[in-house]
Amino acid sequence: MSLVDALGWVAAAVGILLGLPQLVHLIRTRHTEGVSLLAWQALLVLNLSWGLHGVLIGQLNMIVTNAFGLATTVPILVLMCRSRGLSLLRVLAPAVVAAVVVIGADLAFGSIAFGAVVLIPGTAVNVAQSVELVRSPSVEGVSPLFLTLAVVNQLLWVSWAFLVPEPGTIIAASVAVFITTFNVLWWGLRRLGLRAFFPEPELTPVA
Repeated sequence: MSLVDALGWVAAAVGILLGLPQLVHLIRTRHTEGVSLLAWQALLVLNLSWGLHGVLIGQLNMIVTNAFGLATTVPILVLMCRSRGLSLLRVLAPAVVAAVVVIGADLAFGSIAFGAVVLIPGTAVNVAQSVELVRSPSVEGVSPLFLTLAVVNQLLWVSWAFLVPEPGTIIAASVAVFITTFNVLWWGLRRLGLRAFFPEPELTPVA
């Protein structure tokens, strides 16, 4: 196995584990405070888009990562919908439509266009979580291990993409590194006592 292949599979392994800490945290605590619904909707777009992009470019590591990603993303969305009294269909449908648009760009214009378009949900995942960490009265529902693995995951994909090279992944993952690093640092500040900026109303869990 070459260095490129090994790095791709390490990135895939981290990607597979990425959502698991957050899913376990939600099941264990029953708290969703500080967890961004928009971020997980956007992550569903990414799981579908990157999985199909992996099919198109023949990269099994991308396919496997995102197939397993769906196994944590969808249950997390289900738990959040139950906790917040939201319709699951109304939460899932926009993500599926957005994924169709992203893959359409990939099929019509190629990998570079895909990398540019997938930046939108890719940035939305991390920026939406950033906003939630800044505004939420509590960050009790957020798993620090999930935030940390998100940084590691993006660093691995950037490294893999430069070695391949794969321009779509380079573009998307490079931006994500900076935002995911901010999320880890801001979560730490909140846990140390930093108060919410422009706080949103506290969520009332649905029984």
